[in-house]
Formats: sequence, C-alpha cells, structure tokens
Amino acid sequence: MTMPETQPTVLVLTALPLEYAAVRAHVEERRELVHQDGTRVEKGQLPGTSWQVAIAELGMGAERAAALTAQLINWLRPEAVFFVGVAGSLKEDVGIGDVVVGTQVYEIHGGKQTPDGFLVRPKALPGSHALEQAARSAVRDMPDVRAHFMPIATGDVVLADAKSEIARFVRRSYNDAGAIEMEGSGALQAAHLNGQVDALVIRGISDRADARKHKADASGSQERAAEQAAAVTVAVLHKHRPRKGSSGSSDSEEGPHRREDGGAAYDGDHVDFRGSTFHGPVTGKSDGRR
Repeated sequence: MTMPETQPTVLVLTALPLEYAAVRAHVEERRELVHQDGTRVEKGQLPGTSWQVAIAELGMGAERAAALTAQLINWLRPEAVFFVGVAGSLKEDVGIGDVVVGTQVYEIHGGKQTPDGFLVRPKALPGSHALEQAARSAVRDMPDVRAHFMPIATGDVVLADAKSEIARFVRRSYNDAGAIEMEGSGALQAAHLNGQVDALVIRGISDRADARKHKADASGSQERAAEQAAAVTVAVLHKHRPRKGSSGSSDSEEGPHRREDGGAAYDGDHVDFRGSTFHGPVTGKSDGRR
C-alpha cells in the first residue's frame, strides 16, 4: 500500500554509494523524486514506523553538504535530518566497526594564521538532544553495536597518516573528538539555519585514520561500518516520535499517568472531565496541592 504524502518525513543523507546502499536496504516502497535543480532522492516507508524516509547521496565535502542539505530541507520539509556513513577513528578505544553518534560536530579548519602559529577558532554545532536521547535508548537493545557518544570532527581531508601535521593538529585542538569525516558540519549548519529541524550525525568507524586505511577499506570495513551506522539510524527512528500535531504523530510510549481506577490522571492544572456531562460553564479552583 502506498503511504500518503502527509506522513512525516525524515531526511537521511550520505556521501558515498555504499553508505546510500546501507540505508536504502531498510526503506520500502521507494520512488524517486527529482528536484527542479536536478537533485534526486528516493522516498519510501520505514517499516514499523510512521516515518517516510527520503535518502540522498550528496557526494563528499562539507560545503557541498551544506548547500544540498539546505536545498533538500526547503523542498521536502523534513522533521529530522541525519548524516549517516563511515568515518576514521581518532581514539584508541574507538575501534573499527564501532559507531560514533555526534554529540557535537567540529568544523576543524576555522582559525587565524599568526607569526606565533595557527590560532584555532573552534566552531561546533550540537546534535539534536531529542535524537541523541533516542539513540542512547536504541543502542541499549543492540548487543552487536558498540556505540560512543562524543564529538565528531569534520574536515575536507582524507586522513590516512596518523603522524601527519593535520592529524597532530586535530588531536591537539579537538582532543575529545572520537572520529573524523568530511560532511557532518555542513549538514548540521544547514539544519540549524533552517529552524525547527532536528539533526544528528551517525558514523560507523571503517579505519583508524592512519597508513593502514587502504588495507582496512580493502577488507570490507567500509561496508560493515556503513551497515552499522544505518542500523543505528533505523533504531533511532523506531524510538523517535514525529512532532505533536504532525500526521502520524502520537504520544510518547509512557503516555499519561494512570489512576488506580484505570482513568487518566494529569499533572498541574489539568482535570479529567471525560465521561461527565455539563450544561453550563465550569469554574476550576486550585486546592494548593501538587
């Protein structure tokens, strides 16, 4: 059955074909949509949820990601945006096959060159609190996923030498970052500038950002890392609810508190009048209890 277009939409962005394929495997009833400027997405249903998922393969680079993310947000009006794919590890305890959920994303190239050296001017954007909380909840029930919640560094560089100057710079200036990639800051910047759009970067670790990168890639580590990142993203969407008032939205799983007699009880100034009949105005008065 084709789902109605009024369903809430989430936008999942990737840079590489293998990242796109990993997300695409989870989306059913796909159809291709083409923006008037030529950007293409596939849009379909995420089974077991009310979400329509639009997938886009944008190519590499933060500036490209920012421009195309802004275009896609204005076109599709999603409630949430994810950038999903692979990354290199910056920490010894963040291993190949692990997943890093970006609590914030650093743009690593901002700064000022002076006679005393390069002075860093850090730019960081936080990931969505709601999506991060959904991710923390989701991975508790994913025993095959080792997840880390920590900052991610974005730079227009493929880091394949752990002893290089840029590697030392990143570890010195952004020492709490767990992974490095090329697009996350651009996507997050576009989402933040477009207002009420939750956004999160989720990356599977495919290498250790060192000279062994090509061997790791040749072993199939990118495909495995992309699949892990896609699986976490899908799990997040099974937890995260559409906004209240949007089509397909529902209350949280907890719902209203229940009274002992089975009725719903509400905190604050809310009173449950269901099942009652009134023939005139009703005046409420607080008794001071909370």
